[in-house]
Amino acid sequence: MTVGKSNPLASVPSAPPSSAPPSSASATAPASRASGWIISAGVFVVNLDLFIVNVAVPALGDAFDGSSLTSLSWVLNAYAIVFAALLVVAGRLADRYGHRRGFLLGLAVFTVASALCAVAPGVGWLVAARALQAVGAAALMPTSLALLLVDTPAERRPRAIRGWAAIGGIAAGLGPVVGGVLVEADWRWVFLVNVPVGVIGLLAGARLLPDARPHREGPFPDLAGAVLLTLAIAALALALVKSDAWGWSSPGVLAALFATAVLVAGFWMRSARHPAPVVELPMLRTRVFATATLAALLFTVAFAAMLLTSVLWCRQVWGYPAIRTGLAIAPGPLAVPVLAVLSGPVVRRFGAGRTAALGCLLFACGLAWWAVALGAAPHYASGFLPGMVVTGIGVGLALPTLVGVAAAALPPSRFATGSAVTTMARQTGSVLGVALMVTLIGAPDGPGEALDAFRHGWWVAAATAVLAAFAALTLHRPDAASAPA
Repeated sequence: MTVGKSNPLASVPSAPPSSAPPSSASATAPASRASGWIISAGVFVVNLDLFIVNVAVPALGDAFDGSSLTSLSWVLNAYAIVFAALLVVAGRLADRYGHRRGFLLGLAVFTVASALCAVAPGVGWLVAARALQAVGAAALMPTSLALLLVDTPAERRPRAIRGWAAIGGIAAGLGPVVGGVLVEADWRWVFLVNVPVGVIGLLAGARLLPDARPHREGPFPDLAGAVLLTLAIAALALALVKSDAWGWSSPGVLAALFATAVLVAGFWMRSARHPAPVVELPMLRTRVFATATLAALLFTVAFAAMLLTSVLWCRQVWGYPAIRTGLAIAPGPLAVPVLAVLSGPVVRRFGAGRTAALGCLLFACGLAWWAVALGAAPHYASGFLPGMVVTGIGVGLALPTLVGVAAAALPPSRFATGSAVTTMARQTGSVLGVALMVTLIGAPDGPGEALDAFRHGWWVAAATAVLAAFAALTLHRPDAASAPA
């Protein structure tokens, strides 16, 4: 059920023709398969990272002397903030200096940062290492599909894209269980598992990955704009997570909100003036694209809230061990890739707006079910499981549809950049969802307070999903839009 660590299309060139003559096809096939495995392995560990780190959050609190949820939330948010801000910039830098170089550099940074996470002596170190991990992921993900397409004959590219997309679904389905197993051994294995994959990928990738000519022409990407966006999202997250402890009218929260407004204004002005901005503002004047992106952001707020609270509920309220928590969560993610594929006829019959709205409403129903049915005594089959399955169905209907509509609303020349902006919005929604739940749950004292806090959080997340449904319903019926890939 992962929201996707990213969309790699930020830097994918539009269907580059294969330069190999027909006689070389058999000679290049083994190399193509090998490079495909290297690319898939890198993409897999980045997508897997979302779920296994979420499952590890309670264990991190125990390891670091009972660190508060407020502090631990930055382990998740630092990654999402940096990734959101650097995705477009990293993609454009890879276009400029080479996709192979960008992929290997991103994989190297991600691997080193994973090792630093594993040896972290405290939360501050871990947060900094997670931010560095996001730098590597931002460089790796936009280049992965570009490399795959360059090394794939034109007639096989649609199949290659579907295969690439399936990697995220596989990582989502395996993530909770793998995370539970690794946390049971030691939380450090959550990060160490990336290291051997990264090292093997680097050694093999340096020899086997294709090396297309980079496109050095054009303006340099807006690095200052990326910094402003990073600081703006971080300031807003700080205001949300500290509002319970400091108070909404406290000088600290008000200063963080004021800084957010100033930073957003500065980012907006740079985006309007820079020749290669992080966000191309004219795209936001396309109503369908802007509405679908807004709906995706709202839906991801609810999704991130659901993912965090489901882990915390199983671990802290019901006292499940890590591996049992992973198994408890797994049915939802496993439903997502199936629904993403089977929803194609529904989209064609009823339109993408209605399909996405239905998914958002089902997601809200799953959260509402938890708010009504769950109690302090564990009742998995009759209480937790139905809500998890319904939310998984909702994600499978809503998220791929919204992303597809946003992309289809733009001309082909802007598809890659538009997909990156939508991904950036989803990462921002993830930050807001985590920060919102940290504020609403707080530090409850006893099962009764915990039950009330979680129910409050689930109702708020359900309301956010309903808002996403209303936004989706305002979309035009996209008769020409394709079903989600």
